[in-house]
Amino acid sequence: MESNANIAVVGAGYWGKNLVRNFHELGTLRWVCDPRPEILKGAKEMYGACISPTLDAVLQDSEVRGVAIAAPAAQHYELAKECLLRGKDVYVEKPLALHADEGEQLVELANTQGRILMVGHILEYHPAILELKRLILQGELGRVQYIYSSRLNLGKLRTEENILWSFAPHDISAILFLLDELPNRVSTHGGSYLSSQIPDTTLTTCDFKSGVKAHIFVSWLHPFKEQKLAIVGGKKMAVFDDMERDRKLVLYSHRIDWIDRQPVAYKDDGQVVPLPSGEPLRKECEHFLSCIETRNAPRTSGRSAVRVLQVLEACEQSLLQKGSPVQVEKPAPKYYAHPSAIIDEGAEIGPGTKVWHFSHIMSGAKLGSNCNLGQNVVVSPECTIGNNVKIQNNVSIYTGVELEDDVFCGPSMVFTNVTNPRSHVVRKHEYKRTLVRRGASIGANATVVCGATLGRYCFIGAGAVVTRDVQDYALMVGVPAERIGWMCYCGVRLEDTVEPTVTCSACSKSYAIIGEQCVEAIPAYTANGSHKGHPTVAAA
Repeated sequence: MESNANIAVVGAGYWGKNLVRNFHELGTLRWVCDPRPEILKGAKEMYGACISPTLDAVLQDSEVRGVAIAAPAAQHYELAKECLLRGKDVYVEKPLALHADEGEQLVELANTQGRILMVGHILEYHPAILELKRLILQGELGRVQYIYSSRLNLGKLRTEENILWSFAPHDISAILFLLDELPNRVSTHGGSYLSSQIPDTTLTTCDFKSGVKAHIFVSWLHPFKEQKLAIVGGKKMAVFDDMERDRKLVLYSHRIDWIDRQPVAYKDDGQVVPLPSGEPLRKECEHFLSCIETRNAPRTSGRSAVRVLQVLEACEQSLLQKGSPVQVEKPAPKYYAHPSAIIDEGAEIGPGTKVWHFSHIMSGAKLGSNCNLGQNVVVSPECTIGNNVKIQNNVSIYTGVELEDDVFCGPSMVFTNVTNPRSHVVRKHEYKRTLVRRGASIGANATVVCGATLGRYCFIGAGAVVTRDVQDYALMVGVPAERIGWMCYCGVRLEDTVEPTVTCSACSKSYAIIGEQCVEAIPAYTANGSHKGHPTVAAA
């Protein structure tokens, strides 16, 4: 894919060097940041990248749009926080942080700053895992009953994190992705053989509400490298072996018959599932670049990474308690959703927002803080809704619609996203953007035809049909909608006048009428402290 997003890679060692290579091959590598002089020298000679031992030079470069962090895990939180605060989109290698509350803080910060936050859970970009997800969704494996994963090797030994935090995030993220649910409780046993303080082998049992049980075995004290994941379903079993070249994913139609009241197993030779070629890390890097360009939520978002951190923290607690089961607590959302509402994984909702009966917020939708969504509201993927937006009953926000802060959508008003729909013709690639600017109000049963921009604080009357752009502060009524006057910021109609300025009778704000525009008149102060009306466009 082609992208104009310049990327800086922070940490170019054991794993970061692979990110450096991929972003270079994608034509987007600009900086390599690492404290080791030999690493920087190699990056300069091999890739011609700008180099720096510190993050400051990277963050001061306005051409850098995204930062990929592959530093030691203990530094992830602080580095990601600094990059988000400086307006950069961020990709963080797993784990996102070493504490779930720090992960939550990064997610909230990314939402506040309007930044992309993506985490490097690479298995969710592996074609075998994606195929397993498809097989599960389509029921080809039957009801999933049991999952076993092993990630074993001799080294690389770490000191800043134990084997649980180093290896297990891969398998936990993959299992949560495949099952789309969080375990109720976990139990982890482990051993510390090289250092009494750092476990280097752990076995974790996860119990899920659906009845699935999963075992995760990780170790860096193993005589050979092994990366396997097996799924036992009611119809078939599947084995993903990442060490295999030609048999990475194999399906087994094993069955068990009961003969004379005794179980008898019949084994199948296995069917190799063909998979597309391509390096998963390349797909992951391409996805990050795509999210930067489109502003879509990443598949492995910060929110999904927090779920992994929750499981890891429960595993850590169980490990300290010598394997005692520990509940995996779901953090209470900072927004309210009625029990009948559906909030898809991957939807982002700001604090203080309320989602009422039978509403559906789809994956990839972004809602700001202190919004209020009435009954039977649908928000489609890739829609962005600002802060303090009120959406009344029976309104659908379709892909392509963007609502800025303080927008009001009346009951049963309608947005569209294509101008010539046909049931038998797919036109998803033809969606047109509809932008509703800050403070606009749309009356009950009004219709906004896609492709229009509704100006700041405009007012669309009930039942009106908007077919073209609307000016700031315009009062629109009729079919098709026409401007019949101007509305104040406070929602009161301005008096019709031939004078060049008009003052609101309710709040005393003054406006200048300049041709077909209405702009707020900001007082311009004179040298003696008095002021006179000075028309200018009010700040957004």
